[in-house]
Parts: sequence; structure tokens; C-alpha cells
Amino acid sequence: MGKRFFLNDGWRFSEQFKEELLRMDYDDTNMEQVRLPHTVRETPFDYFDESIYQMVSGYRRKVLVPEEWRGKKVLLTIDGAAHDSEVYWNGKKVGAHHCGYTAFTMDVTEQLCYGEENLLTVKLDSREELNIPPFGFVIDYMTYGGLYREVWLDVENEVYLSDVFVRSEVQNVQAGKTKLISEMTWNVAAEGLFVRQSFRERGEDVYRILGESPASETKLTLDFALEGVKLWDIESPTLYEIKTELLRDGIVVDEKTVTIGFRQAVFQEDGFYLNGRKVKLRGLNRHQSYPYVGYAMPESMQKLDADILKEELGLNAVRTSHYPQSHYFYDRCDEIGLLVFTEIPGWQHIGDAAWKDQAVENVKDMVRQYRNHTSIILWGVRINESIDDDEFYRRTNAAAHELDPSRQTGGVRAHAKSSLLEDVYTYNDFIHDGKARGCQPKRKVTSDKKKPYLISEYNGHMYPTKSFDCEEHRSEHALRHVRVLDAVAKEQDICGSFGWCMFDYNTHKDFGGGDRICYHGVMDMFRNPKLAADVYACQQEKKPVLSVSSSMDIGEHPGCNRGDVYLYTNADSVRMYKNDRFIKEYQKEQSPYKNLTHGPVIIDDLIGDLLKEQEHMSLAQEKEVKHVLNAVGRFGFSGLPKSVYLSALKLLLVYHMKVQDVVELYNRYIGDWGGTSTSYRFEAVKNGAVVKTIRKEPMHGVHLKTQADHTILQEKSTYDVAAIRIAACDENGNVLPFYQEPLVISVDGPLEVIGSKIISLKGGMGGTYIKTTGESGHAKLKIMPVQKDVAAVELTFTIV
Repeated sequence: MGKRFFLNDGWRFSEQFKEELLRMDYDDTNMEQVRLPHTVRETPFDYFDESIYQMVSGYRRKVLVPEEWRGKKVLLTIDGAAHDSEVYWNGKKVGAHHCGYTAFTMDVTEQLCYGEENLLTVKLDSREELNIPPFGFVIDYMTYGGLYREVWLDVENEVYLSDVFVRSEVQNVQAGKTKLISEMTWNVAAEGLFVRQSFRERGEDVYRILGESPASETKLTLDFALEGVKLWDIESPTLYEIKTELLRDGIVVDEKTVTIGFRQAVFQEDGFYLNGRKVKLRGLNRHQSYPYVGYAMPESMQKLDADILKEELGLNAVRTSHYPQSHYFYDRCDEIGLLVFTEIPGWQHIGDAAWKDQAVENVKDMVRQYRNHTSIILWGVRINESIDDDEFYRRTNAAAHELDPSRQTGGVRAHAKSSLLEDVYTYNDFIHDGKARGCQPKRKVTSDKKKPYLISEYNGHMYPTKSFDCEEHRSEHALRHVRVLDAVAKEQDICGSFGWCMFDYNTHKDFGGGDRICYHGVMDMFRNPKLAADVYACQQEKKPVLSVSSSMDIGEHPGCNRGDVYLYTNADSVRMYKNDRFIKEYQKEQSPYKNLTHGPVIIDDLIGDLLKEQEHMSLAQEKEVKHVLNAVGRFGFSGLPKSVYLSALKLLLVYHMKVQDVVELYNRYIGDWGGTSTSYRFEAVKNGAVVKTIRKEPMHGVHLKTQADHTILQEKSTYDVAAIRIAACDENGNVLPFYQEPLVISVDGPLEVIGSKIISLKGGMGGTYIKTTGESGHAKLKIMPVQKDVAAVELTFTIV
């Protein structure tokens, strides 16, 4: 059986490649020592020139090849190298790859020197002048360089399985009746070969044998009928392990285990169906980038993003824009039931014939390498937002269908009624500008109404929003996501939608805010949530969500009018208290967004029964006064609805109130000027019980709130990283959105800080990453505010 040896440690790196790096006797002691994943240049958080990571760099590593490998096949795999690679073994070129987003494997057997150290060298070109996708024109994301995924050697027997593709055809959903189809290939034909397959549910101890077959050629297709299997679903993502053994003369010479789920996923004319059940896809787009290190993050961080999408944001789908991403990310999507739309590299530009040939190869690599991931439901085979090119896209579609007949294809475009060669019309609908409808109906976009239709992007550049923008801006950002989701939910023949995007990201000079950051995310770059994140989070039912779109500070708003304040919750109702006196209970049915399960509810009463109790007004007078005061609080004097003028006239003529009387009541019950500080309490109620409480009142102190995604770090094939999210909060846990003060970060023990050790919070939020160093033990991370009256925070970690 084959064995895998990871080569992630012991590398030497140079920002300039030179031929001497190919020589074993070259003295590389002055080269930087690095571990993979690695970026060619750590970048500042913002305001940096993207040319700093564009270079022709060199990596080299010595590999001890033992004598016992003689007679074996040795395969070298580089899982991700951005962007154009040449690979040398003992100074001889053994392979090249022209895509920064897919893996490549080379047979290095003939180049091995046994019983001694061998030299592995990689020449890596990360310049953006390359004639390969996604390059050729401007790109709205940084394309970072580096050996940013892992590298390994597979040491195989003389005959070995080179690929196993497993898929299922569900024939009866209720009975769990399905056909398991496996396509297997091995490297050479040989006498006496048999293939045997077994399966078990993940977590079980014993495999059940399905059957075996003689293997006279170098490929074989087997299918087995199964009954009673548990189907993979977004709420119950049951996975099975399919073990394929290659036997020679009755002895197992190789085996591969593929993890899959049995499921039926199909886009139809009227929507998307999973296991026969119609599901509206609700997702966001995800880049694979991080502050400081770009693409270079290990397993734990890749899986964390999937968890954030599913568990924190309550989504059921993600689009991996605009390229295939880490297998660790897809692995986690498989495990938690997060549906994936993945696509080939590219952004708007289509190049020459050689460029197109490489794009077709990218399709083939993507499908071959990712097709065993159950979570993937759609292949993207067009260059994102590119023009029609029928000849080119016939080739990309054919490649995907040939290599994977079980999945449909789509292709993201930004223009309606375009040529449709794919199975699904996927379209970036940016019609919503704050006033226009949330989305266009299918009939106005697709060129074939009988084919499925999916919205692949919305919002994003239409309303960039920083975590430190004014409250009105942040609130409108959230509402734009609400309006699109509500509109999509109403359209029964739209399969779903993917908002742009999960988090802010570094981008080129042509885009973003001039600081090399694109502020399109519902989270910041450290995955801290903006208000818009709650729009998605409150669509799920597992975790209680409650947020208020305002800090309730009148001075933050023009004319000191708070405007419309919204409650975001997945509870049945929200009780509102003012200075601990009950004001009103808001029901979820009061949301104006009727197509959402949990739409936001507007706060339309800041007074409750206080006028009756404290001013001794009649019910009729109280009604008119409340109408006027609450309306002025929302709209100001210049934007009042006509009905308010009628109420005001009644107050003057019927109840003989003076303007000054109304002003005094406004200041007392709405404006909060010059009186006792007002405290607001909101209680989310689910099934009669309070499940979450928020209190809004003037702050008296700043407290740092920190959250580490995990505190026990473990090195597996390479280093581990923990993400620490930081927020400056008041004593009630509310983020202080205009707290921008610096923090000093330090570690004690076997950990390193990634990126800057002095950061400033932005929008009251920030973060850092810490990585292991190869040693075990205990470590402490200290976060020290410069502001003296703010307490430092210490986090303890264990490295095993």
C-alpha cells in the first residue's frame, strides 16, 4: 500500500530565482527558512502596492530518499502554487503547471538518488503579466503568490490506483435506494489484478463488502445497488466511506478511500431540489484570502470559514469566487452540509487561443480534483462576468460533462439574455440600488425560461460599507441585503442567490476604497460581523439572534433624529423596555418583508403607555400625541407623513396644546436631551421564553472582548493557526463602532503572531492570527491597549 510523506517543513525561500538554486552544493543558509503554506510576501493590512507580491521567486528543500523506496513509484504533488510553476528534482525539470488554483502531480521516480539527500526546487512566477487565467486585464481581488497550499510525496507500489471517482444515482428518496457508481483507473495493466469495493457509514468500525471484479485493463467502472442508506442533506449530512482495493494475485497492493454522501441535487425550471425537496439557496461568495498572508492559511482556517458561513451566518450555500479553493474548505462543507457552487479561475477577461486552452485545462483539473466532494452541486465553466464566446464555452461545458455526468454546469455573467450553453443561467443581478426592486424576475434575464435560473451575485459594489461608517450607512447596507433576499424569496422560479460577499478583502488599485480594501463584505477581513451579517444569521433557527440597528444615541444622526430603527431576530417577538418600563412587544409578523421567515421589524414606538401614566392624558389625546412624537423621532420635521399634520392640528385645536408643550414632551420621551440617561432593554422571546437580551445605554467604560476559534492547537501535516477576533465593547457587550484605538499584541511560548503586532481597531473591531512553531507546550497571547483605563486581555493556549 502507498504511503504519504508531507514536505511542508524545511524549505528555503528567495524572492529572486537564480539558476544556482538548482545546485545541491549551493549554500542556502542565507535564504529565509519557511514552512508551507507560505506567501511570497506578507502584506500590510491596507495601503500597499500589489506589485510587492509579484516576482519570480525560488523555493528549495532537501529530501532524504531512503533505500527502501527503490522499486516503488514516487509521486510529487503540489496542492497550490501561485501562479506559474516549474519544478526541478536534483536540477532536472520534472514538471510545470500554469494555474495558481489547482494541484498538480509529477512522477519523480526516475530522478531519485537513493540513500541520500535529493534536492527539490520550485521556480514560481507570481507576476500578473502571465498569459493564463485570471490574468490579462484588471482583477477585483489580489492574486498573491507562494506555495500557499501543502506539498507531499506519495510512495506507491509498482501498480497503484491513480484515481477513483465515486458518484450516486438516488432512485428512491424515501427508501434510501441508490446506485453507487465508481470509475477507477490505475497506472499500468498487469496480470492477476482484481478490484474490490467496500463501504461503511463514517464512524462505523466495519466495512461491508460490495463486490469485486477482475481488472484486465487500466480502468474499470463498477456499480452496486444499495438500499436503506441515509441521504446526505443540509441538515443531516451523512457521509459514507467507499474503500477501493486493488489486488494482485490475491494480495492488496493499493487502496483508496473516498468519502461521499448519497444525495440527489438538481436545478430545475422552477427551482433547486435536494433529495426531491425544493430548497431556496441562500449563500454568500467567498474569497480564500486573509489579512497579511493572502492565500497562505492551513487546514484550521479553511474549515473555520465554512463553519462561519453555516453556523454563524446561517447559510445553506457558498460560491467559491472566482476559483477552486482548498480541499480542506470543501471537506468541511461536506461534513456540515453546506452546498457549493465552484468555478474556474477568471474575472471578466478572455485571452488568446493559448489562454483559452489553459482555461479548458483548468476545467478538467477542477472537475477531476474536486468531483468527489458531495457538497459541490454546480460547476462554473465560464469566466466570471465575461462576454459570450460560444466556441470557447462549448469546450468548457463538454469537458465538465465528460468528466462528471452527475452535475450540472453554470456560468456567471453580468448581462441578461446572453448565450446559454450551460445547464443553469447564473447571473449577477445588481439592479437593487436602494430604490429599485430587490431582483429582476427570471423572465427578464434568462435567454431560456425553461432552464434553471440562479442569482450568483448581488449588492457588493452597489453599496460598499465599512464597519466604521455612520449608523445610517451601516443600517442601509443591512436593509439592501434584506430587500434582495425578500425579493428572491418571492420569486418561486429563482433557485436562490449568493450575496457579494462574505467578508472584506484586499483588492487592486482599480477597486475598493483607495486603501486596497474592498468593503463589500457582511463581515470585515477578520470575520467580525457587520450589521448585515445578522440579516443572514436570523434566517436560521438553531441559535438565537437579536440585534438592534441603532446604538440609540441621538447625536449620531442628522438633526438628532434616529430615523428608522430595526430589530433583527429569529425569535417570535421582541419586548422593548425603556428605563426598565415596558414599552411594546414587537411580533415577527409585523415585519414589512413578508417573504422572509424572519424579516426585520421596525421600532415605531418609544413611548408606550408613559403618556397615559405620567401625563394623565385621555386615550384619544395620548394616541394623537404618540403619533406625532414617534413620527418626528423617525422622520424629523421635514419628512413627516401627511397623517402627522392632521394629528398635530387636532392637538392644537381640540386639546389646546401649544407647540412648546409638544417640544417639551418630545425632549422628555423621544429626544433624551438634558434629562436622565435613557436605558433601553430588548428581550427576544421564543416559545414564551426569553432567549436573548440586549441593553443599550450610555457607556461608562471600554472592555475588550476576545474570541479565539480554538485554544488547543495541533500540528498535523503542517503548522496550526488560531484566529482571534477582537472587539471593543461597553459594559453591556455592545460593540463601540467608533473606537479606533491601537492595541499591542505579544506572545509568550511556542507561538508566533502573524502580521502586525501593533494594530488599531476599525469600527471597534479587529483581530490577529497566531501560528504554531513546531514545538509543544503552553503559550499566552497578551492584547494590551494603549489607552490606560482599558484592561489588557490574556488568552492561554495549549500546543500538542
